[in-house]
Amino acid sequence: MALKKAGFYRGPRLPFKKKEAEHKINEFITSAEVRLTGENVETAIYPLAQALEKAESLGLDLVEISPNATPPVCRIVDYSKFLYEQKKKQKEIKSKAKQTIIKDIRFGPNTDDHDFQFKLKHAVSFLESGEKVRAYVHFKGRAIVYKSQGEILLLKFAQALQEIGKVELMPKLEGKRMFLTLAPKLAKK
Repeated sequence: MALKKAGFYRGPRLPFKKKEAEHKINEFITSAEVRLTGENVETAIYPLAQALEKAESLGLDLVEISPNATPPVCRIVDYSKFLYEQKKKQKEIKSKAKQTIIKDIRFGPNTDDHDFQFKLKHAVSFLESGEKVRAYVHFKGRAIVYKSQGEILLLKFAQALQEIGKVELMPKLEGKRMFLTLAPKLAKK
């Protein structure tokens, strides 16, 4: 009771909740009939009891692969090996997925020609390496009055990069920034 008053009491401990299985296996399958697939098994529709017998005789598990099909599709496999293969496939898919990188280039409404050329050179290298470029003009304070100058600057930037990049998003004002998005014309090989 003293612990409760001192603020150390956290209430009754809740039991650890186990993570539910991704697939129904063996006795947890509830359908009356299943379409059976797997190695050393003829693909056909079987009653659940017969499918379980086949799996047991082979020393493997009956795993429900597609529960929404009519009848549900089940496969006779070693469940732990099946999970391992699935994780391996997911990891491979994730590693092959291409991450799109967007590089930001910031301008002011009155950016000088030398600064413009310097930033243009960086944008060329980004686009050639297969990355997207988001150029924006940031308007500070009352500089928002020069919206048209900012738009002209971004259009000039897009025109200078038309050989290696294509405009995905035309100049658009969002708050105090005007954005332009460019993507490379040819992906990096």
